[in-house]
Amino acid sequence: MKRLLLFCVFALAIIVEAGAVLKEKDLEQTLGILRTELKQYNSELTRRSTARKDRTKRLIQQLMSTMKRADQNALMLYSQQQDNVFDLTYACHEATKQYHDFHRNQLPFTSFLEKTEGEIVRYDSLINHLQGIPTRIMTKYGAQNRDSCLVIAKSIREKLEDNASTLRRNIYLYTKAENRLKELNEYANKRYNEIQQNIFINGGDSYPTLIQNLSRRWQQMGDNLRKKYSFNANANSQWSAEWIFGMFLGILFYVIVAIILNLLFFKFALPNKFKTEEFKKKRSCIIMATTTFTFAIIQGLVISQSSQNFLIMASSLLVEYSWLLGVILISLLLRVKGEQIKSAFRIYAPLIAVGFVVIGCRIILIPNELVNLILPPILLACTIWQWIVIRRHNQNIPRSDIFYTYISLIVFVSSVVCSFIGYTLFAVQLIIWWIMQLTCILTINCLSRYLEIYAKRKRLMQKPITKTWAYYLVEKTVIPILGVHSVMLSIYWAAKVFNLTDMCIRIFMYPIINMENLQVSIIKLTMVINAWFLFRYISKTTLAFLRMHYEISDPSTAASKEVMGRNVIQVLVWGAWLMFSLSLFHISLAWLLAISGGLSTGIGFASKDIIENIYYGASLMAGRIKVGDWIDVDGTMGKVVSISYTSTIIESMQGEVIGFQNAQLFTKNYKNLTRNHGYVMASVPFGVAYGSNLKEVANMVEEAVNRMRHQYLDPEKQAKCIVTEMADSSVNFKLVVWVDAPKRAVVISDMLKCIYDTLNEHNISIPFPQRDIHMIS
Repeated sequence: MKRLLLFCVFALAIIVEAGAVLKEKDLEQTLGILRTELKQYNSELTRRSTARKDRTKRLIQQLMSTMKRADQNALMLYSQQQDNVFDLTYACHEATKQYHDFHRNQLPFTSFLEKTEGEIVRYDSLINHLQGIPTRIMTKYGAQNRDSCLVIAKSIREKLEDNASTLRRNIYLYTKAENRLKELNEYANKRYNEIQQNIFINGGDSYPTLIQNLSRRWQQMGDNLRKKYSFNANANSQWSAEWIFGMFLGILFYVIVAIILNLLFFKFALPNKFKTEEFKKKRSCIIMATTTFTFAIIQGLVISQSSQNFLIMASSLLVEYSWLLGVILISLLLRVKGEQIKSAFRIYAPLIAVGFVVIGCRIILIPNELVNLILPPILLACTIWQWIVIRRHNQNIPRSDIFYTYISLIVFVSSVVCSFIGYTLFAVQLIIWWIMQLTCILTINCLSRYLEIYAKRKRLMQKPITKTWAYYLVEKTVIPILGVHSVMLSIYWAAKVFNLTDMCIRIFMYPIINMENLQVSIIKLTMVINAWFLFRYISKTTLAFLRMHYEISDPSTAASKEVMGRNVIQVLVWGAWLMFSLSLFHISLAWLLAISGGLSTGIGFASKDIIENIYYGASLMAGRIKVGDWIDVDGTMGKVVSISYTSTIIESMQGEVIGFQNAQLFTKNYKNLTRNHGYVMASVPFGVAYGSNLKEVANMVEEAVNRMRHQYLDPEKQAKCIVTEMADSSVNFKLVVWVDAPKRAVVISDMLKCIYDTLNEHNISIPFPQRDIHMIS
């Protein structure tokens, strides 16, 4: 091993000496090493130059493709009419997407150029210095090395200058492309703002106003539709009516293929053991769910194999709609019984139908005029449909689905109102938001239901934390975080209908509160809430591991140690969450210190007793008292049921629950009755008549008690009788026994019974007070 280390050190020394010019033996040796280094670097630059030419060629081709696409997007964007919102938002989206992609993939040519120019300056200095070295002070070999170094250095400088020229040309081309894309992006954002104003603020004509001139509007709309969707043999557009018509025929064909495949599978390939009565009740819904996923897979294959823009856009929307429908069906299959499945599907049918109408409008890029005219009646019809299915089927569905149906009805009513007063596009946004939100909710419900079934099957509730931490991670952390993100995700998808996702992201990141010491945005609030779920899981899981460790190591002290561990873990975990939240909101610690400094005096006086109780609480939890101990506080005996940093709760023998501040326990001189071994000494008094043999009395009572082997007596300590007093009527004894502290009263009662029976058996008199009363007449 030592030889290997020495060899590595020696090899490293050789490499370092060969790769750098340091202080050598003399000038000739330094020039020789410099020549070798320059020669290697020159060869490397030659190889790089060849590769750079290839990269430059590819880069120019890429920039040309980018410029062509930018011109294509510009023509598409500048030719769109304001009324065709679907067309316009698609064009704006393509322009902004190209601009962001260009910025994200842009190479740092400026930093490359600065580095290259620095290298040129360095080699200029090297060349000047080499030229200034006089040859007369060197040997012939040294002069040859100097001349070689000079020639190689000039060659390297020329290559670096070529590289710099190439970089300047690339920067020029990139800047030109960036300026064109930037201009296009600014125009697209301007149109986005106009669309946003029209959707959410300005609106349009109300529906009664639209139908007042229905004949004229219908004729105008018909002309626009014929112009937009008429078959034109001379047109070669990927968005022509031929492609749209072919797309819907393809959808119909793929649906039929998916249905046939699934029917054949369930009839011939599915084993009979799965064809239960419950399966037969849910058969239609199962076939619909599998057909939906089969159709989605087919559309995914279309996306992967097609280069046609319209097909890619339409297939992507259909995949999203298939996911929506599939999630609803799978959720029903997992949650709903067989006799409820048809009713449960019917209550979601209006939403599914409206979703398909909106997706269809988005696919064919339908004009605004037609949307404003046909969508309000469709929404009104679906609202009535939703009300009818609620009246007919809500008695035969789960309670959670009843809640969703009423929310759907509220959303339908709101969208109808919005569409009739002129905010039709906002009504579309509202409907799509709820459809996507409901889809997310049902997806999370499916996952929760599956986890519940898995936990019951594996009996995870009865297993230790070492076997269940991953399950709780998903149940307590992942699912709640998905629920939080589902709100933003559904809003994002609703905005995606009009390609307003960039605007949606800006809203999420916009600082709602923007102060010097406080910055709050929707995305930051989401991160804080998600962190709360994560830190809660960390706290509970750590405490569960700690509890298991305490129960294994020492079960008798596990409860008290757990209390102390819980407090420490909560302080650390939630303190870390608080610091994370403060840093995320950019809350300055100096600002907090300034505020807390002004309140420190009042808080100090107010918290004096609290701090004192915390100090004594930590002292108690360190081992003085543990949960389950029996203590005596000023004659009050009870069992410790909980210990916190401020108070201790005991349950007295009479069943009373008494709370003591921790400082009070120390001032009242509490007694821990079970700290050592759990037994306390109890004295049982009794007396015998004068003339009795005291030694025999003591022996027979001790034997009788020890022979009992009472379950609450200390088996290691024998009972002992002692004489305590020669009273007026009797000689008094005390029976000293060690008893279980909480059972002292029961043991004393049993001891008295035993003493009484023993004395009676041996005819030993038990005196009692007597008085003679003399009657004087």
